Amino acid sequence: MKRTGCLIALVVAVVVLGMFLVGTYNGLVGAQQAVEAQWGQVQNAYQRRADLIPNLVKTVQGSAAFEQTTLREVVEARSRVGQATPQAPAEVLNDPQKFQQYQQAQDALGSALGRLLVVVERYPELKSTSAFQGLMVALEGSENRINVERHNFNTAAQDYNTRVRRFPAVLFAAMMGFQPKPYFQAAPGAETAPSVDFGPTGTGAPAPNPGR
Repeated sequence: MKRTGCLIALVVAVVVLGMFLVGTYNGLVGAQQAVEAQWGQVQNAYQRRADLIPNLVKTVQGSAAFEQTTLREVVEARSRVGQATPQAPAEVLNDPQKFQQYQQAQDALGSALGRLLVVVERYPELKSTSAFQGLMVALEGSENRINVERHNFNTAAQDYNTRVRRFPAVLFAAMMGFQPKPYFQAAPGAETAPSVDFGPTGTGAPAPNPGR
């Protein structure tokens, strides 16, 4: 009788432990999917900004004697972003070095855009056109969206990383392919990004933050 009771207790303990481990595993899967979904949102926000650049460059080129060096920097930075864009999102999320390279390419594009918009201040006839003003509104919206999506990504990554490092997940997470995810970091100087007025009445959009 005592042996039967011990056996039942053992079976119950195993079942409870199994359910606990399954719940932990499912939690990791859900958190990982949340990170990957948010990573997709970050990429969409960056792509939205990149899609605005050809029209921006074309509009600026219409101004006589505009600094071609500044335009080249923007075009080249956009090209480098294209080269750094990962073909497999999971690959870059599991490789801190590739993630850093991707962020650096995006930050370099943001910096190039910031310099371009500062230079535009010398061309009042350009910055006052409706085409340029429309692009600035769209670009400002893209920069704000990038900020929001990066913040949401960091929040999702923090939740996932916390789950991976908690007991008992820490005992088996790495063996099952659950790797910690990197975070977006603010670029040096992001807190002192210039504010540029593109409208004659002060209603223009500010220059993009180079750290976004």
